[in-house]
Amino acid sequence: MIIYPLGYAIFISMQRTNLISEWKFVGARYYAELLTDAEFLNSLKISLTFAFFVVVGNFVVGLLLAVILNQNLKFATTFKIILMLPWLLPEVVVALIWKWLFNPTYGLINYILNTVGLIDSDVSWFDSSTSALVGVIFVATWKGYPIVMIMMLAGMKNIPSERYEAAAIDGATRIQQFRHITLPGLRPIFLVTCILETAWWFKHFTVIWLMTSGGPAGATKVVSISIYQQAFGDFNFGKAAAESVIILTILLAASYFYSRAIRNDND
Repeated sequence: MIIYPLGYAIFISMQRTNLISEWKFVGARYYAELLTDAEFLNSLKISLTFAFFVVVGNFVVGLLLAVILNQNLKFATTFKIILMLPWLLPEVVVALIWKWLFNPTYGLINYILNTVGLIDSDVSWFDSSTSALVGVIFVATWKGYPIVMIMMLAGMKNIPSERYEAAAIDGATRIQQFRHITLPGLRPIFLVTCILETAWWFKHFTVIWLMTSGGPAGATKVVSISIYQQAFGDFNFGKAAAESVIILTILLAASYFYSRAIRNDND
């Protein structure tokens, strides 16, 4: 179930093939081409930028909300359910909702900004390379923060309350307790969540494809879109498979370093 698909992908990456009648062995040719291909390297850079800011955004928003929900508030369960809604919505629905909200003609965002006087005319958010990338990062963060929030909240519940009581007796402020008890207690969960979040968002496709299709002018063309276009636009399945294997290698390397960090933490 795991070895065969991986092995088949590596096999295809060394073939010039249409997956039906043409099978010609090309060795490592596609890998050599990709490692010097400016367009592919740029898509890797965009993927890294996108994943970095989404993961950071998810951690900032998720941790902040977890801290608030951990304060034994009234109706905390209700707030938790409401805050979980973005994660429960399918990615296709999320992308279409936000695409409508960002619409330059009838979108709600332009209407609100016009109403409060922050803009004078309608803004085409996805016509600018910067605002398009910021827009998809924002939407991905909105979609992804709930799972981080829940994991952080679960980690906080497992920190013994006696530690906080002892710190309070010693005169530690709430900020000092957060820094010296909460954050160290969350470190294992933080590292595991980092692995999962980085792998998930680095190879993300759905939201970006539905909102911008990689545009404008390739500004949001992450590596997953590049693979899709190679395979189903150019029908170059061998090169698409080679791109996939390179991504797999990058993610395995990242997972290795994260795992070492976890082991060192446990030691």
